[in-house]
Amino acid sequence: MSTTKIKTGQLWGKNKDDLKKQLVDLKTELAQLRTQKVAGGANSKLTKIHDLRKSIARVLTVINATQRSQLRIFYKNKKYLPLDLRPKKTRAMRRRLTKHEATLVSEKQKKRQMHFPQRKYAVKAEA
Repeated sequence: MSTTKIKTGQLWGKNKDDLKKQLVDLKTELAQLRTQKVAGGANSKLTKIHDLRKSIARVLTVINATQRSQLRIFYKNKKYLPLDLRPKKTRAMRRRLTKHEATLVSEKQKKRQMHFPQRKYAVKAEA
Protein backbone atom coordinates (compact mmCIF):
# COMPACT_ATOMS: atom_id res chain seq x y z
CA MET A 1 0.00 0.00 0.00
CA SER A 2 1.23 3.45 -0.91
CA THR A 3 0.61 6.16 1.64
CA THR A 4 2.42 9.02 -0.11
CA LYS A 5 1.02 11.31 -2.73
CA ILE A 6 1.83 10.41 -6.31
CA LYS A 7 3.81 13.00 -8.24
CA THR A 8 2.57 13.57 -11.79
CA GLY A 9 6.11 13.90 -13.11
CA GLN A 10 6.76 10.25 -12.25
CA LEU A 11 3.67 9.12 -14.15
CA TRP A 12 4.49 10.62 -17.54
CA GLY A 13 7.32 8.16 -18.18
CA LYS A 14 5.22 5.06 -17.49
CA ASN A 15 3.45 3.06 -20.16
CA LYS A 16 -0.29 2.39 -20.32
CA ASP A 17 -0.19 -1.02 -18.62
CA ASP A 18 1.77 0.30 -15.62
CA LEU A 19 -0.66 3.18 -15.26
CA LYS A 20 -3.67 0.86 -15.40
CA LYS A 21 -2.10 -1.42 -12.79
CA GLN A 22 -1.35 1.53 -10.53
CA LEU A 23 -4.92 2.77 -10.96
CA VAL A 24 -6.33 -0.60 -9.88
CA ASP A 25 -4.01 -0.66 -6.84
CA LEU A 26 -5.08 2.84 -5.82
CA LYS A 27 -8.76 2.02 -6.20
CA THR A 28 -8.50 -1.14 -4.09
CA GLU A 29 -6.61 0.79 -1.41
CA LEU A 30 -9.32 3.46 -1.47
CA ALA A 31 -12.02 0.82 -1.03
CA GLN A 32 -10.16 -0.63 1.97
CA LEU A 33 -9.80 2.79 3.58
CA ARG A 34 -13.48 3.51 3.08
CA THR A 35 -14.47 0.26 4.77
CA GLN A 36 -12.10 1.04 7.66
CA LYS A 37 -13.66 4.49 7.99
CA VAL A 38 -17.17 2.99 8.19
CA ALA A 39 -15.95 0.45 10.74
CA GLY A 40 -14.82 3.33 12.95
CA GLY A 41 -11.20 3.96 12.05
CA ALA A 42 -9.08 6.94 13.01
CA ASN A 43 -9.55 10.43 11.61
CA SER A 44 -6.20 10.17 9.83
CA LYS A 45 -7.99 7.92 7.32
CA LEU A 46 -9.86 10.96 5.98
CA THR A 47 -6.69 12.68 4.78
CA LYS A 48 -5.43 9.42 3.28
CA ILE A 49 -8.74 9.03 1.42
CA HIS A 50 -8.38 12.58 0.11
CA ASP A 51 -4.81 11.95 -1.05
CA LEU A 52 -5.80 8.67 -2.71
CA ARG A 53 -8.67 10.29 -4.59
CA LYS A 54 -6.35 13.00 -5.86
CA SER A 55 -3.74 10.40 -6.86
CA ILE A 56 -6.38 8.46 -8.81
CA ALA A 57 -7.32 11.69 -10.57
CA ARG A 58 -3.67 12.32 -11.47
CA VAL A 59 -3.26 8.83 -12.93
CA LEU A 60 -6.47 9.21 -14.95
CA THR A 61 -5.37 12.62 -16.18
CA VAL A 62 -2.07 11.22 -17.44
CA ILE A 63 -3.84 8.27 -19.12
CA ASN A 64 -6.33 10.58 -20.86
CA ALA A 65 -3.68 13.10 -21.91
CA THR A 66 -1.44 10.44 -23.46
CA GLN A 67 -4.43 8.87 -25.21
CA ARG A 68 -5.45 12.25 -26.65
CA SER A 69 -1.91 12.99 -27.82
CA GLN A 70 -1.78 9.60 -29.59
CA LEU A 71 -5.12 10.35 -31.25
CA ARG A 72 -3.84 13.75 -32.38
CA ILE A 73 -0.85 12.04 -34.00
CA PHE A 74 -3.16 9.48 -35.66
CA TYR A 75 -5.53 12.10 -37.09
CA LYS A 76 -2.78 14.60 -38.01
CA ASN A 77 -3.06 14.43 -41.83
CA LYS A 78 -6.61 13.12 -42.08
CA LYS A 79 -9.40 15.15 -43.67
CA TYR A 80 -11.64 15.18 -40.61
CA LEU A 81 -10.82 15.47 -36.91
CA PRO A 82 -13.03 14.09 -34.11
CA LEU A 83 -15.15 16.76 -32.43
CA ASP A 84 -13.37 16.55 -29.08
CA LEU A 85 -9.97 17.14 -30.75
CA ARG A 86 -11.11 20.21 -32.68
CA PRO A 87 -10.47 23.69 -31.25
CA LYS A 88 -13.33 24.83 -29.01
CA LYS A 89 -13.49 28.56 -29.82
CA THR A 90 -17.05 29.94 -29.72
CA ARG A 91 -20.14 28.71 -31.49
CA ALA A 92 -20.22 31.75 -33.78
CA MET A 93 -16.54 31.36 -34.66
CA ARG A 94 -17.03 27.69 -35.54
CA ARG A 95 -19.90 28.55 -37.87
CA ARG A 96 -18.11 31.41 -39.60
CA LEU A 97 -17.05 31.09 -43.24
CA THR A 98 -13.52 29.85 -43.78
CA LYS A 99 -11.00 32.18 -45.44
CA HIS A 100 -11.36 30.21 -48.68
CA GLU A 101 -15.16 30.38 -48.62
CA ALA A 102 -15.11 34.12 -47.89
CA THR A 103 -12.86 34.93 -50.87
CA LEU A 104 -14.90 32.93 -53.43
CA VAL A 105 -16.57 35.03 -56.14
CA SER A 106 -19.48 33.74 -58.22
CA GLU A 107 -19.43 33.76 -62.05
CA LYS A 108 -22.10 36.45 -62.15
CA GLN A 109 -20.10 38.65 -59.77
CA LYS A 110 -16.92 38.13 -61.83
CA LYS A 111 -18.72 39.25 -65.02
CA ARG A 112 -20.21 42.26 -63.25
CA GLN A 113 -16.78 43.31 -61.96
CA MET A 114 -15.22 42.87 -65.40
CA HIS A 115 -17.88 44.81 -67.35
CA PHE A 116 -18.59 47.48 -64.73
CA PRO A 117 -15.34 48.15 -62.87
CA GLN A 118 -15.04 50.62 -60.03
CA ARG A 119 -14.72 54.08 -61.55
CA LYS A 120 -11.64 56.14 -60.87
CA TYR A 121 -12.11 59.82 -60.13
CA ALA A 122 -9.41 62.47 -60.15
CA VAL A 123 -9.95 64.63 -57.08
CA LYS A 124 -8.24 67.99 -56.93
CA ALA A 125 -6.46 68.53 -53.62
CA GLU A 126 -7.12 71.92 -52.06
CA ALA A 127 -4.17 73.74 -50.64
